[in-house]
Amino acid sequence: MKKIITLFAVVVGLFAFSSCTTTDDNFQEDFDTYPYAFEIKNVDLGRVADNEYNLRSTFQFEINDNLRDDETVLIYRLTSTINSNTPVWQLIPRTIYFNNGDLVDYFFDFSKVDFFITARANFNLLNRREYIDDQTFRIVLIPSDLAATMDTNNYLEVMNTLKLSENQVKKVKL
Repeated sequence: MKKIITLFAVVVGLFAFSSCTTTDDNFQEDFDTYPYAFEIKNVDLGRVADNEYNLRSTFQFEINDNLRDDETVLIYRLTSTINSNTPVWQLIPRTIYFNNGDLVDYFFDFSKVDFFITARANFNLLNRREYIDDQTFRIVLIPSDLAATMDTNNYLEVMNTLKLSENQVKKVKL
């Protein structure tokens, strides 16, 4: 009977340990702590000046207690879709250049409490509203040491490394 109880305790202990962590080389993190990826869909950036618009928001979950100093925040902008199941995500900061010399810069900053996403151009963005209206962003939180080992420009590589699927991306309404 003692052997059965010991075996049961070991199995339960192993199951509990393996169910809440994931390991990738030297990376071990509790994925239940906070969402690693979330999406802000169809938002209009607010006017700061004719050539500058931004989105300012607070994180809508307990990131301020869980985001450590060694975390990296990656923000991707939906630039197009190949088909309904294949979005094209582009890492920002990013500069988009036009043949006529115009350009649009996307960049961001963040703290443990909030973040800003900014679009700035060398022309009046009201003339090219597709760069400020109806924007969709994916925000991915990742340990800095893990970010250093991958191509963060490649959204799919980041999601595969984190072992996150599309249905695990938290949808956030602002």
